Amino acid sequence: MMKAFHEKIQYLELPCSKMDASKSFFKKVFSWSFTSYGEEYLAFKSADAGIEGGFFKSDQQAQTKNGSALVVFYSRDLESTQKKIIDHGGNIVKDTFYFPGGRRFHFYDPSENEFAVWSDLEPTLKSHLRSTKNT
Repeated sequence: MMKAFHEKIQYLELPCSKMDASKSFFKKVFSWSFTSYGEEYLAFKSADAGIEGGFFKSDQQAQTKNGSALVVFYSRDLESTQKKIIDHGGNIVKDTFYFPGGRRFHFYDPSENEFAVWSDLEPTLKSHLRSTKNT
């Protein structure tokens, strides 16, 4: 377990209906590693994420329309991260939009939990050409 800091968020637990698919998705897209604790719980961590957590077996989803908190990732290349999410089974549920401070999009993981990815960087020409080529 990572070092604990007094009164700081350290661990996050999320519902998960598709343990194997979610494990594969987060491993491929965000390079998370996992420890299984039976069929009902799957712990995750990332060496540089700053937070650890787990997926518990559930048919519910963490979605903002249900009042859930939104877990937001940061990306230096929003378009590249979005492509990885789509390529590995995620679904974009809110296209990229601007907000004060940057741009972001929302997606569902394989268990239909909602996440977002944001960036304060404008798209590079390479990313722009890659995203327009696929349209």
